[in-house]
Amino acid sequence: MAQLPENLLRRSAEARAKADGRPFEVVMAEMKGEAPPAGAAAAAPAAAAAAPVAAAGGPVRDLDAESAKFGVRRTLLERGMFARARKDGTAVPAMAGAVAAAAPAAGQAAPAAVGGPPPVSGPPPGVRTQRLLTVVKAGAIQGTTREPQDKVNVWPHLLAIEFVALLVMLALLTLMSAFIDAPLLEFANFNEQPNPSKAPWYFLGLQELLAYFDPQVAGVLLPTFGMIALMFIPYVDRNPSVRPSDRKLAIAIFTVFFMASSILTIFGSFFRGPGFNFVFPWRDGIFFDDLKTLLE
Repeated sequence: MAQLPENLLRRSAEARAKADGRPFEVVMAEMKGEAPPAGAAAAAPAAAAAAPVAAAGGPVRDLDAESAKFGVRRTLLERGMFARARKDGTAVPAMAGAVAAAAPAAGQAAPAAVGGPPPVSGPPPGVRTQRLLTVVKAGAIQGTTREPQDKVNVWPHLLAIEFVALLVMLALLTLMSAFIDAPLLEFANFNEQPNPSKAPWYFLGLQELLAYFDPQVAGVLLPTFGMIALMFIPYVDRNPSVRPSDRKLAIAIFTVFFMASSILTIFGSFFRGPGFNFVFPWRDGIFFDDLKTLLE
């Protein structure tokens, strides 16, 4: 035994002392071949005398010592010991306190039977208890409200708004037609053309480009490139978000096209006079037949 490591020797001595019901120091001294300590030698006869009393219920367990060693309450150790005995169908081990109380004094007759352990509060035999510990994150029991989304239903939200806008526009056009006169012009005279001859307002941007570029460039190439660029916007900016703050590229491209078209239309409407020359509307007037008729 002397060649064994110290930790293995101590574990073996603890197991043998627990099985025999003897002090650990005595068993350790025997395994090392040494003389037992004085205190352990004096306690050995008392343990040997208590062994026959505890033999009926198995080895003696010192629950107080185990509670101090493992940091577990004595009541929990007792309940665990009784549950293990019921599960295995074996006798309940005797406890050191019960054995000492049941041991007969000198010159007295031994009791007929050693009393069992004191009653412990707990469920009755056959009743199965559940001890579950569930760890729940704080976020799992909070935030039960639905998160807002950037989507609305077509009905009734979108259609209701569009219907209200339609009614407002219909009322506005009705009022304008009742109070503002918009007569038709006379028949076109091929021998007398207006100067300047301007296209409808939605084509004035293209007519303004004719003042700067060749007709092939202003009337064919630039409009074609502009339409192709507008069609490619969804493929250039592939962000699925509908928030304006997330669609800065698409908004910037649309703003450039919108401002360019607006500036060309405004220049062609108010800043072009006879011969389609540049004029100041606050000095020379507005040279637009529809506007002249409306103002007159």
